[in-house]
Amino acid sequence: MQSSSSSSIASPRRRLLLTALPLTALPIAGTAVAAAPRVDVWKDPNCGCCVDWVKHLNANGFATRVHEEGNARVRQEAGIPRTLGSCHTASVGGYAIEGHVPARDIHRLLREKPAGAIGLAVPGMPIGSPGMDGPAYGDRRDAYDVLLVLAAGGTRVFQRYR
Repeated sequence: MQSSSSSSIASPRRRLLLTALPLTALPIAGTAVAAAPRVDVWKDPNCGCCVDWVKHLNANGFATRVHEEGNARVRQEAGIPRTLGSCHTASVGGYAIEGHVPARDIHRLLREKPAGAIGLAVPGMPIGSPGMDGPAYGDRRDAYDVLLVLAAGGTRVFQRYR
């Protein structure tokens, strides 16, 4: 799903107001199905790897809404340092997601809710990360870390990919 909304991730002071779609049970033919958490993604309208990352999220249980207006302003408002920047910034469940973070790590973040965290980041565009793993890259897989970004400043490794 795409939108050109001008809304953005709130500053760290207001980030608690952000929420993904609630994880409530919806009755469907006598069964209960959890609603998919929604990820809002801000990206450049011409970025192909961002499109591939959104497809990765959709294939791994997330609903998405894409804002084709770039991500620099949103990254800054979210409190993600420029040094951790990548080609897209997202918001889910009150957290900022910067760059090519694997869906499984976003699920883990939402499950664990680490104290003091404002989100996750994969700086740059490592080849082999979701969205940077298409046929154009062959079998190449660069090592990279998913970083937990802390409100107090700094980061710590959340997950390593080797």
